Amino acid sequence: MDIYEELVRLKREGKRFALCQVVRQSGSSPAKEGTKMLVLEDGQSPALGTLGGGCLEAAVREAALEAIREETGPFTMAVDLTDKEGGLVCGGKVLVYIEPIRPGPHLLVVGAGHVGRALAKAAGFSGFRVTVADDRPEYANDKNIPGADKFIVGPYEEIPGRAGVAAGDFILIATRGHMHDLTALKMALKTDARYIGLLGSRRKKALFFKQLLEEGFTERDMERVITPAGLPIGSRTPEEIAISIVAQLILERRKTRLGDGTSACGRALAEDGQAEATAAPE
Repeated sequence: MDIYEELVRLKREGKRFALCQVVRQSGSSPAKEGTKMLVLEDGQSPALGTLGGGCLEAAVREAALEAIREETGPFTMAVDLTDKEGGLVCGGKVLVYIEPIRPGPHLLVVGAGHVGRALAKAAGFSGFRVTVADDRPEYANDKNIPGADKFIVGPYEEIPGRAGVAAGDFILIATRGHMHDLTALKMALKTDARYIGLLGSRRKKALFFKQLLEEGFTERDMERVITPAGLPIGSRTPEEIAISIVAQLILERRKTRLGDGTSACGRALAEDGQAEATAAPE
């Protein structure tokens, strides 16, 4: 498989990897200028391409994996191919450019109504990979929501599992009805998502939390739910609500802290100025 085709495929699938390329070579070496290799984040899958094997490739691979884990780079790595530097006796020198490639964060929007449509557009523009899910195929499609990367159609209780929600992912629930919202919220709480936002009023929050606690969910579970979702900017239209939510997602993504040490999401919940944001019925 062509290395560039694989690069695009990995990025679309949300995988983390590193592109390693020899950019300068002098003397004798197993890899010439332009030689490329992809290193996958799990460290177990075979790399695509090769830098000639041996100590050179092993050293570059280890540096690439560390950069992926630590989210550093890109950077260049100089390798002296002598027995002093690990057993190769080619006698040459190479300079390798290592570029860790990390896909944008994943946002699962549960509900393809007015707010879901506006949110997919705003979040995609802000660098998120957006999955839109709904139980109505006439809504969850690229004609209705051209800004989404992926669509899931099916019962709400199946959506988080089918979306493959990971620990670093974001979920925003904005379906057309309270019962659908509650079903999706229960499933979201069973994932390791870093952010679970719920569109709605404080009255809705109180009713939902009461029922969830009665069903065995914990106070710690409740603390994971941000509702009403979005920063308090007085938003009313679907587009304004989407902007307020994306701003909150960015704050969470960047781990921004306010001056008094309160998290941005926590401050948003403490404000009384947030207008009630309820999805318009379809």
